[in-house]
Amino acid sequence: MPNDFNQQVIEEFRANGGRVGGPFEGGRLLLLTTTGARSGVPHTTPVGYLPDGGDRVLVIASAGGAPRHPDWFHNLVADPRVTVEDGVFTYEARAVVLEGAERDRAFARAAEADPGWAVYQAGTTRVIPVVALEQVAGGPPNAASWGEALRLIHDAFRRELALIRKEVAESGPRLGAQLRVNCLTLCRGLHHHHTNEDAGMFPHLAEHHPELAPALDRLRLEHERIAALLGDLQKVISADDADPALTLSEVERLTDELESHLTYEEEQLIPILDAPAS
Repeated sequence: MPNDFNQQVIEEFRANGGRVGGPFEGGRLLLLTTTGARSGVPHTTPVGYLPDGGDRVLVIASAGGAPRHPDWFHNLVADPRVTVEDGVFTYEARAVVLEGAERDRAFARAAEADPGWAVYQAGTTRVIPVVALEQVAGGPPNAASWGEALRLIHDAFRRELALIRKEVAESGPRLGAQLRVNCLTLCRGLHHHHTNEDAGMFPHLAEHHPELAPALDRLRLEHERIAALLGDLQKVISADDADPALTLSEVERLTDELESHLTYEEEQLIPILDAPAS
């Protein structure tokens, strides 16, 4: 069973689409469910994570710099099949413990972004493991309706963009490697989301709700403008001497355009998506 603190975080996370207060407020958090190495019973633990640019995220088995690995790490070594909850989706993943140079590069990225990781490593003789969680199977959003699902997805983008704005503003004279990965991961996620809307949800709504044609046309045009802004941001952060001030300017341009787009889309589509079937 999770301890009382973890259980409180788990319940708050699930009740609020991934948003929590306390020491995890404003951070990147997921719920990791592993199978007990001895008991065979599922165990769920709140764990901070790092974006990794694709269909995987990284978690670090720091245990606060304790001399022993956390229980969840021993569990996933024994059985790498895990379940991940990110506040929007619940999906099955494969846990891969990074080794050698790959582990060292990932940990260095993390420590550059948050020196607390280096403090934990310095306080223990064990090599703190870095684990990649690679998605292998997923499902629909954790929502009671399609309108709620859309809002959950949008709020996840809002939270991530707010985190990135804060990280860029506090980055100092250069952009760290992890911050670049964070930006690229956001760009890919938005591109994927809008591509799916253009190919799936929008045509479906256009067929069944012709009155939405003007709104859908506007949303498609906004997708094009956002795609251009994503391209500008990726170009800036890909430069070897990426300028944090210029990066922040591009992030703010993207934020303004995206917030307007998300708000309009919710106003226009959620009432339709959540309307009772006739």
